[in-house]
Amino acid sequence: MADGFSARQLLQAIKPRWSLEGFRDFSLIAVGALLQALALRLFLVPTNLVSGGVSGLAQIINHFSGFPIGLMVLLGNVPLFLLGWRHLGGLRFASRTAFAVVSFSLCTDVLVNFLPPTGLTSDLVLNTLYGGVVSGIGYGLVYRGRGTSGGSDILARILNHWRGISISQSYLITDSLVILLAGLSFSWENALYALVILYISGIAAEAVTQGANVVRTVLVVTSNPEKVTQIILKDMERGVTLMQARGGFTGEERTVLYCVVSRSEIPQIKALVREADPRAFMVIGQAYEALGEGFLPLDHKV
Repeated sequence: MADGFSARQLLQAIKPRWSLEGFRDFSLIAVGALLQALALRLFLVPTNLVSGGVSGLAQIINHFSGFPIGLMVLLGNVPLFLLGWRHLGGLRFASRTAFAVVSFSLCTDVLVNFLPPTGLTSDLVLNTLYGGVVSGIGYGLVYRGRGTSGGSDILARILNHWRGISISQSYLITDSLVILLAGLSFSWENALYALVILYISGIAAEAVTQGANVVRTVLVVTSNPEKVTQIILKDMERGVTLMQARGGFTGEERTVLYCVVSRSEIPQIKALVREADPRAFMVIGQAYEALGEGFLPLDHKV
């Protein structure tokens, strides 16, 4: 088999690993796939709204042919998966993506028998908002389970590897084509709402993936590092790292303080630094996650 993998190795990688961590990942993926299917059946399909990707294309075809959406999603992902599984971050990651695609496809075609065909409301705005949020939460759970939802995710990686197109541009190309088809098939008003769905689902997915553990990094350039350090250590009980630097314009030696705090502590550290050294220079940035003393444990599982 290509790349030195035997058929037995591939089957072993695809087979779920029923460790606690593996069970957690596959459970998150299953719940995420269910939420994506609910969003599709309750909010998107009844009002002809699409969210891009293979599922959006399948929805358009279903509108004219009646062919099951879930089955089309599964069939549409098979060639993409065969072409792109080597670019999915390893066999274990690819197995989670395969599980996500199969789960979503099954849920999509099964739920049609239990949910009202007209959805919960005919209001396009409400369907756009709730469809985007619910599907975004589903995507986020799949990502937390270290998988992808197939379709655009796989195609974006293929385009990135094959043509060197960035992942973000690949998403833009693939989803824009589907939304263009939706505009031609349904209406341009629906296509405009579909763009809003993509934006909302992206925000929701990011929020679920990152959680509430977004922290702030603080760099302080000061001529009084001892006083600033002590006031942060004493009043905030946060660690401080001191780094020696030299000004590019003045050539003067300065001490740069590095500190990580929570969002709610930003006003406090700004006030403390201003009190200790009114002439200090501060840069406040955003970090994805902080692991270690004072924050999440280093072995924290995403």
